[in-house]
Formats: sequence, C-alpha cells, structure tokens
Amino acid sequence: SLPVQYAYFLKSAFTLNFGDSIRTNQPVAGELRQFFGATIELSAAALVIALVIGIPAGVIAAIHRASPLDYGTMIFALIGISTPVFWSGIVLIYILSFRLGIFPIGGIIGTGIRLDRITDAYVLDSVLTGNWPAFRSSLHHLILPAFVLSTIPMAIVARMTRSSMLEVLGQDYLRTARAKGLEDRLVVMRHALKNALIPIVTAIGLQFGGLLSGAFLTETVFGRPGLGRYVVAAIGARDYQVVQGVVVLLGAVFVLLNLLVDVL
Repeated sequence: SLPVQYAYFLKSAFTLNFGDSIRTNQPVAGELRQFFGATIELSAAALVIALVIGIPAGVIAAIHRASPLDYGTMIFALIGISTPVFWSGIVLIYILSFRLGIFPIGGIIGTGIRLDRITDAYVLDSVLTGNWPAFRSSLHHLILPAFVLSTIPMAIVARMTRSSMLEVLGQDYLRTARAKGLEDRLVVMRHALKNALIPIVTAIGLQFGGLLSGAFLTETVFGRPGLGRYVVAAIGARDYQVVQGVVVLLGAVFVLLNLLVDVL
C-alpha cells in the first residue's frame, strides 16, 4: 500500500539502506559513496567558475550601466542561460578537444596514472596523497566539463549581481560614502558589494541543486564516472533501488545546502 511504501522511503532516507542494485547485486549505499565524490567535485568546480566569472561580470555591468560593456555582458548571460549543457559540451569537445587538442575528449584521469582513492574526488584525492602527476591529469580532465556545467549558473549569477548592485548603488549611504571622499573602488567593493551579495548567496544555494542535476548530462557527454552515468544506466535497466537512492541522497544534499545558505 502507499503508506507502507512511504514509510519504507523514509526509513531508507534516514538509514541510507536502499537494498542491493538489481544490475550489480551490490549494496546501493556503497555504490553511491563510490560515485558521489566525483559528482560533488564537478559541481563544486562549476560553482567556483560561475562565481569567479559571474560576480565580477555583474559588478562591471552595473558600474557601466547602459554602456556597450553592459549590453555585451547581458547578451552573453542570455546566451549562457539559453544554451543547454549537452549541446555546448558537444560543441566545445569538438572545437577544444577534437580539433585543437587542448583538453581531453573525455574521462576523469589519464590512462596509466595510479591514484589512491580516499574520497573518490580525484583532484582532492591527488592533493591529499601528494600525487602531483595525478593532480595535473585530473585537473586537466575537470576544467572543460566544469566550465560547460558552469555556463547557466554563471549567467544567472551575473544577471542577479547586476540587478542587486544597481539597487544598492542608488542608496543614500553610498552617496554619503562618496561625499566623505572615499574612492569609488572602496565604495563599490567594501560598501555596495557586501550588501548586494545577500540575495546572490540565496541564489547560489538554489543553483547548486541545478548543478547536481546538470552534472548528470555533463558526465554522460564527457564520459566521467559519477552519479550521472550511474543513474542513467540504472534508469535504462529499471534499477529502481538505485534511482531511489540517488533521489534521496541529492534531496538531502539540497536541503542541507539551503540550510547553510540561510545561516550564511
């Protein structure tokens, strides 16, 4: 019955006991731990890229409001929001990997490179173990998929930063700061940006949930082992235990991230 199924779902959520996979006959919880690190690493790297590029772009666009720089930034943001990650991933693989050979076509680490896996986040594990050849290789494999995954949240962060900065820049306390003789750089970075970041931090928590779901497509396109390829294979095989485990795990992560955002 439905109540019994719901009770089983709640029990699985709290105990991480999802049973065994139909395909592999292995405990789902153990397989989730194996693939979770790689997906979190990809999503975290994409979030860092989105913030490093998106926030300065939004600030610059707000400072130069109604200028060609502002219009150009917003046009690129619109393109970023409108472009699905699987399409941009295939295009960049063809240009940067296949044609120019700058990045690997796929995978997560170079062949023949040994790495002792601790967290299953390859870049982090290579740092923890001091394996610098593995660090360079895993980072090289991470940059392109992380950039592809970051395009949508980068555009959203840039647009929100611009909107929030424009609202803050018109406040009376900023006019007072300028009247006191403070440099424009200090007024913008120390006074305006701190207050403008409040709604942006809230959006970041929501965007990380989108990054986790976007990582499924990105991992499939780039051939990276992670929760994405794992759950796609499980859906194709109707391995419902795995699907349930992934949904509950990502839901718990999303709730915890939103709690952290509220605290921040």
